[in-house]
Amino acid sequence: MTPAVDSSQGVSAPVCTAGSLKVSARQAAERPVGTGTGAAIVEFTNSSAKACVLKGHPTVAGAGNGSPGKNSPLAVTTTGSASTVTLAPKGKAWVKLTFVQVQGEADGYCESGAEPVVHPTLVIGLPGAGKHQVALDDGQIAECDNKVAVTAVSAVKPS
Repeated sequence: MTPAVDSSQGVSAPVCTAGSLKVSARQAAERPVGTGTGAAIVEFTNSSAKACVLKGHPTVAGAGNGSPGKNSPLAVTTTGSASTVTLAPKGKAWVKLTFVQVQGEADGYCESGAEPVVHPTLVIGLPGAGKHQVALDDGQIAECDNKVAVTAVSAVKPS
């Protein structure tokens, strides 16, 4: 990837490496109606001492109990266009993940007839920036149909 221009310092910034990012996730305030997670916000923080860039839409998989070979990739539908986001040291960027929602009470059900799936953690991949295993800070990910809609990396925090 070509480095983006970091306008705050007038120099080119490289793509953020997996080791330069701290990743966290929480349930989104705005999410589909239902009893599952519905939507989550994933936050990427530049933990390095230098600016770096992120760009693109994430890949998403249910984590395979500590074994990358057992990860369960979700079918991703992208929303929005991707633009380069420059992260200063301690700078943040976000993506929003919207899942097919679990319906009903207790164990819930999927409108499609599929069984609901609960993922204690997800593996989020970003172009050039590696893969990151992350858990929600306020629950687990419950979804139907192994599908997710994702936004591009953004400097604006979604709700």
